[in-house]
Amino acid sequence: MPIDICLRDVTEADLDMFFQQQLDPEANQMAAFTAKDPADREAFDGKWAKILAGERITLKAILHAGQVAGYIVSHGWFGDLEVSYWIGKEFWGRGIATAALAQFLDVVQTRPLYARAAQDNIASLRVLQKCGFKISGEDRGFANARGEEVAEFILQLG
Repeated sequence: MPIDICLRDVTEADLDMFFQQQLDPEANQMAAFTAKDPADREAFDGKWAKILAGERITLKAILHAGQVAGYIVSHGWFGDLEVSYWIGKEFWGRGIATAALAQFLDVVQTRPLYARAAQDNIASLRVLQKCGFKISGEDRGFANARGEEVAEFILQLG
């Protein structure tokens, strides 16, 4: 049975939901590479103003059964084109991230396309691998949510 999701352009109204979703401590721990202070609304608004005005960015809200479940974005912030996504914790474990990424890959057809995930974020690694991404390298970076350097995988599609 297909997962009931659709992707649409992000609107200003979505930002309140994205902010609420990023406040969850467990979600931050899993994602690892998050804002220094997830509760800082001013920093959040500043970050999102840059994202919404950015070039080389494709950004979509993920809707599940009409509710904003998260977002997915491709960007070139670190050089190569990468995809990142966030799913609100209340939507975990339903196949939403995999379905959203599969749809998004029809929109963003640039290859190679890269992604990054903390090595212990098994759920995100599975989503990426189900959509055809292969581990192509490793890196380490400071993870604000964990307050320490964390090992991550770099994944590549195409």
